[in-house]
Amino acid sequence: MKRAGCLLFAAVPVIVTAAVYFLVPVGSDGGDGGGTGGSASRDAKARAERERAADDEVIADLPPGLASPAGKELAQKLVASAENSTLDWRSAYGYIEDIGDGQGYTAGVVGFCTGTHDLLTLVERYTKAHPDNGLATYLPALRKVDGTDSHEGLDPGFTGAWKAEAALPAFRAAQDEERDRVYFDPAVRLAKLDGLGTLGQFIYYDAMVFHGPGTGPTGFYGLREHALKEADTPSEGGSEPSFLDIFLDLREKAMRAKQPGIDTSRVDTAQRRFLYDGNLDLKPPLIWKVYGETYKVP
Repeated sequence: MKRAGCLLFAAVPVIVTAAVYFLVPVGSDGGDGGGTGGSASRDAKARAERERAADDEVIADLPPGLASPAGKELAQKLVASAENSTLDWRSAYGYIEDIGDGQGYTAGVVGFCTGTHDLLTLVERYTKAHPDNGLATYLPALRKVDGTDSHEGLDPGFTGAWKAEAALPAFRAAQDEERDRVYFDPAVRLAKLDGLGTLGQFIYYDAMVFHGPGTGPTGFYGLREHALKEADTPSEGGSEPSFLDIFLDLREKAMRAKQPGIDTSRVDTAQRRFLYDGNLDLKPPLIWKVYGETYKVP
């Protein structure tokens, strides 16, 4: 039986009537996320491709939500507060560091990692469009270390090359494009099909960024699949606050399972704060805390 959740909010009206599915984004390998989704995820992907046009029609009739220019800007600020301890998300294009999480170098606007395939994909796609870029010579090494935390073939020059390339508008645009293709667009799209408002769309997006588009139990799609077994989405007639509360519960457990003792304030004193305030539209002014620092958007 699905849980009803612990929040005492009034149920919201059903917004989306189309069937909701376990979507794996087109062009993504799905990440590791602790395993694969097996035949269920393959069947769901086939369904997504088969019924994409119908789903596009559903989404076209919905408010832009987080996909509006103002919503997207806000989303990047919220993510940057957790990923880079700043609201100036554009300052993160040149960021690169091994933070000791077992995923190699973390870099760029959403923390592309040398150990999780997304940084490799970014550089491959960028090199296809700009063959003479300063990162192209590192592609053999990036392919070799993909899936590990190794720096073999990357040190000592890769970090400097990343920072230099990040000064170029073309590479900044490539980071934005890959962020949207793999993380932002699939998360917002699926949240809308689940009947979630702007806050729910951001909750999905931040989870996609942190956990990656994996189909295993700690990947984004695995977490969503688990949440669907626990509670009805608004598109299924469920309570939006209750569904989101359950999703955040599952997300925190996954964060701690992956890294015991991890600071979960990006959920506890940011997303839950907005949720418990009833701000499902994620309307400013907003005040939240991450890692003890307070942030404000007027």
